[in-house]
Amino acid sequence: MTTATERVDRLDWPAVASGLDDVGAHLTGAVLSAAECGHVIDLSREDDRFRTTVDMARHHYGEGEYRYFSYPLPELVAELRAALWPHLLPIARDWAARRGDQAPWPDDLDDWLAQCHAAGQRRPTPLVLRYEPGGWNALHRDLYGDLVFPLQVAIALDRPDVDYTGGELVLVEQRPRAQSRATVFTMPRGHAVVFTTRDRPVRTARGWSAAPLRHGVSEVRSGLRHTLGLIFHDAA
Repeated sequence: MTTATERVDRLDWPAVASGLDDVGAHLTGAVLSAAECGHVIDLSREDDRFRTTVDMARHHYGEGEYRYFSYPLPELVAELRAALWPHLLPIARDWAARRGDQAPWPDDLDDWLAQCHAAGQRRPTPLVLRYEPGGWNALHRDLYGDLVFPLQVAIALDRPDVDYTGGELVLVEQRPRAQSRATVFTMPRGHAVVFTTRDRPVRTARGWSAAPLRHGVSEVRSGLRHTLGLIFHDAA
């Protein structure tokens, strides 16, 4: 049996970086086992694990529900967040260097979260999303304050075309001086998509520019779809 950390460490991270450069997102191999996916779904039913629950329809975000975990995070969720950080950090720093931007993210995730908390961003942002038939998520970006980490991760907790149909992850990138581009992922259970939180650097005739990207979920046609979202800055 391998741990979630071991699975994260064994991912093809050069391929992840290449996919992020190509389209702003990349589908990885498995980071959670089937049993671990079931465990996270079970956690999503424990009210005391969460700081808030959002009804998407009420806020015109789509149709469905998402719940933000409270601190302390469940052990598996905290493990994943910590395991992903050292692999995502070099990509984030490289992107900042291309555009001549500051890279304020320290080597240690806890130090970065301490910066967020000192700036008033103290609320945890890992979350579980749940969609029933007819559920969908409008295109958006997960920005919760001035401090932002440019990459985030979504992990599928159910089996597409078995536990649910539809519900593809949709990403739309606004390209400089060009029409927007959409990329769609069907996520196997336990697999992750790493994608851009806000924008990514793209080369233009004038140098490096920022291409904003938004993400959402297409309509679920049948069944139940659950996703674990890992965001690496906390919320104000």
